[in-house]
Amino acid sequence: MSLYLDYLAEIESRKNQGLAPKPIDDGALIAEIITLIEDTGSEYRADALKFFIYNTLPGTTSAAGVKAAFLKKIILGEATVAEITPAFALELLSHMKGGPSISVLLDIALGDDAAIAAEAGEVLKTQVFLYDADMFRLRDALLAGNAVAKGVLESYAKAEFFTKLPDVEDEIEVVTFIAGEGDISTDLLSPGNQAHSRSDRELHGQCMISPEGQQAIVALKAAHPGKRVMMIAEKGTMGVGSSRMSGVNNVALWTGKQSSPYVPFVNYAPVVAGTNGISPIFATTVDVTGGIGINLKNWVKQIGEDGKPILNNDGNPVLEEKFSVETGTILKIDVKNKKLTDEAGNELVDVAAAFTPQKMEFMKAGSSYAIVFGKKLQTFAAETLGVEAPTVFAPNKELTVEGQGLTAVEKIFNRNAVGVTPGKVLHAGSDVRVKVNIVGSQDTTGLMTAQELEAMAATVISPLVDGAYQSGCHTASVWDKKAQVNIPKLMSFMNNFGLITARDPKGIYHAMTDVIHKVLNDITVDDWAIIIGGDSHTRMSKGVAFGADSGTVALALATGEATMPIPQSVKVTFKGKMQPHMDFRDVVHATQQQMLAQCAGENVFQGRIIEVHIGTLLADQAFTFTDWTAEMKAKASICISDDETLIGSLEIAKSRIQIMIDKGMENAAGTLQGLIAKADARIAEIRSGEKPALSPDASAKYFAEVVVDLDIIDEPMIADPDVNNPDVSKRYTHDTIRPVSYYGGTKKVDLGFVGSCMVHKGDMKIIAQMLKNIEKTEGKVEFKAPLVVAPPTYNIVDELKAEGDWEILQKYSGFEFDDINPKTANRTEYENILYLERPGCNLCMGNQEKAAKGDTVLATSTRLFQGRVVEDTAEKKGESLLASTPVVVLSTILGRTPSADEYKAAVEGIDLTKFAPQQAA
Repeated sequence: MSLYLDYLAEIESRKNQGLAPKPIDDGALIAEIITLIEDTGSEYRADALKFFIYNTLPGTTSAAGVKAAFLKKIILGEATVAEITPAFALELLSHMKGGPSISVLLDIALGDDAAIAAEAGEVLKTQVFLYDADMFRLRDALLAGNAVAKGVLESYAKAEFFTKLPDVEDEIEVVTFIAGEGDISTDLLSPGNQAHSRSDRELHGQCMISPEGQQAIVALKAAHPGKRVMMIAEKGTMGVGSSRMSGVNNVALWTGKQSSPYVPFVNYAPVVAGTNGISPIFATTVDVTGGIGINLKNWVKQIGEDGKPILNNDGNPVLEEKFSVETGTILKIDVKNKKLTDEAGNELVDVAAAFTPQKMEFMKAGSSYAIVFGKKLQTFAAETLGVEAPTVFAPNKELTVEGQGLTAVEKIFNRNAVGVTPGKVLHAGSDVRVKVNIVGSQDTTGLMTAQELEAMAATVISPLVDGAYQSGCHTASVWDKKAQVNIPKLMSFMNNFGLITARDPKGIYHAMTDVIHKVLNDITVDDWAIIIGGDSHTRMSKGVAFGADSGTVALALATGEATMPIPQSVKVTFKGKMQPHMDFRDVVHATQQQMLAQCAGENVFQGRIIEVHIGTLLADQAFTFTDWTAEMKAKASICISDDETLIGSLEIAKSRIQIMIDKGMENAAGTLQGLIAKADARIAEIRSGEKPALSPDASAKYFAEVVVDLDIIDEPMIADPDVNNPDVSKRYTHDTIRPVSYYGGTKKVDLGFVGSCMVHKGDMKIIAQMLKNIEKTEGKVEFKAPLVVAPPTYNIVDELKAEGDWEILQKYSGFEFDDINPKTANRTEYENILYLERPGCNLCMGNQEKAAKGDTVLATSTRLFQGRVVEDTAEKKGESLLASTPVVVLSTILGRTPSADEYKAAVEGIDLTKFAPQQAA
């Protein structure tokens, strides 16, 4: 009984934190609990019974397996528990979602006791998380003449598991809660520095917004029983940045509905809204939970007599409030007519986009992946029975525009679409299932992905997936006790599931902490691929990649599919010539700036694909642009490369995949060797002319076209969070892009950071060359601010060592990472030296290490979020400004931002990342 006594001790410890007993996933503990239940005289029996019924995690956890086996004994009369009748045992099985519970239900339904078999068959009819082995058992039983199997399959063919669910209400009353003004990042809902607790849903829920915000939500619910709390980003977009399934889970925990009375702290159906809607990546996460995401449009631009937006002194459009959503406002969602109204029923805004037929299905089923599994189950049952499946689910939305060519993303979706009308050509706006080629899971969301896989009873990766990778980069900085507990467990689960893992559970190869996006960029070997990754920066320079929540990643791993609309595209081309002293990162910043100028201040990238015609840049350098598009609020991006550039990128990918093989990272399925073979096949197609590099049709139609003029980019550009802007909604966006001269060479810099996914090998070489140049002219290098350097991958470190650049970095470093003895405590203070940190995300994540509170940080990373890289003090707001590598390095040596002339002198003779636009045909 030692495990049970340990559990009781943990319960007492959690009480001090105001927490309930932690849900149980350990089968050995459940086995002890069953022993206590069977001992009718035990003093622990009553609590043990509660834990067994109400506090055991479902799916494929070992606890679920032991629980299902005991329930089977009760149903068959092999065990007797007064409080759990056979009927109640069947009900408990019905809430366990799959895996062991399905096996038990099939055992009983296909067994010899006709009465019990029929009852189990009725429960089976409500289940959707069946896999091939489960379905094959039903098929084989049908062929053997089993009547229960026939009845279950007939029910599946009619999709009664869906049709018999309650419909979405015609009207939903909500009470508003403004979570913040301006764009709300998912860091507010689920802070990165609390990533370690995400799989403990109740504990993690305590980090959402603030204790005061949580209390306000509780008060609203108490004052307005029967109404749903709508969480709002006033004057901004809800859920920018990361996907954060944990963020949606937290919102659902505080405002949603309980999924099952027998599964604690798993809620669904949150209602979220934003003046400018929901960010694309977060909207997908809301769908996973059967939630509602609304574009309020409650603030609109004032239009002048000339028909153009009226601008204020800062050049920003003046906004006018159409209706108030002040906290505590009662609103109604008219689901039937797809309108948002005030309490009296007056229409405020059309919300049809939130209630498409597909989204309505997610709401009815309680999740998007219940629909994916349901469709697969219905198709299988109908084919097995030899009948035509009735139309139950909303059909694929198939839009075709006669005579109109295809954009690059439309071409990719057409190639990978599943279940569409044969021969049908799909354009933007179509909503379809697609095959997923590459999947990535990162380490702070991976624990939740593993939970999701267990919950949907998945045990092995889909054979449709070409390759999948589990990273260790988000927890690379500090190998603390939390990481030591969580990461090996995660790696073991994912390795067994069939992923290539950064850490070998058996310890055969060296633990890698390479940044996930860099690895995915290397293992993507087809420009026609679809990639899904558990991070918003899943933006590849080959194929089209979508950052996703942990649930969507789990679904892609389990089924090899995803469901999504084909987004509209914005075409970005370039003209002119890059100045020799400019870095490509400045082109990236200038793209955002020039887009806003060309589009009257409207971010046309938001929610759309950026089709960037960047043809002459190899994958590593092109990734700098595609990676940044997450911060542009784009849905995704696609690089249009010329043939030779793509071949060069594929050859680099092959060499890096081979290095992974040489290090011992290959799995039994030969996944990595298979990717090399696919790369060779793609190169052969390009060289033969059979299938050139992906490009759009000349007659493709775009939402907008942006032309970036390289000639007018004459000095480094900096993305500024503008933390003191009087308009709160303008802070922490990526819309404020300023030339370095704006700061007059006087802005103090407290810390510099070069690293994470926005840099490549060339950036590391730039640092080394700048240090050599300064040493040559000044005799030595002195830093007036700390410079933290985190290479993206170990390959880069190895190559720098071979080429002599790492030696220069070592010479001026006051700290160099040591994998044999990794840091076990967060760094809280920085000296004015160079820190060579372990490959990985480091400061960009803000979950393990941060700059000192109130610092002004200049970084190459991507995040401007409040509190992410640096937190505020009472006296000064923390700032994380984003710039190119040479600007960051020079600023740490000067202790301030450089003047334009100082910058030009410092980079003279240095090989910066150059870019020459493709010449028009």
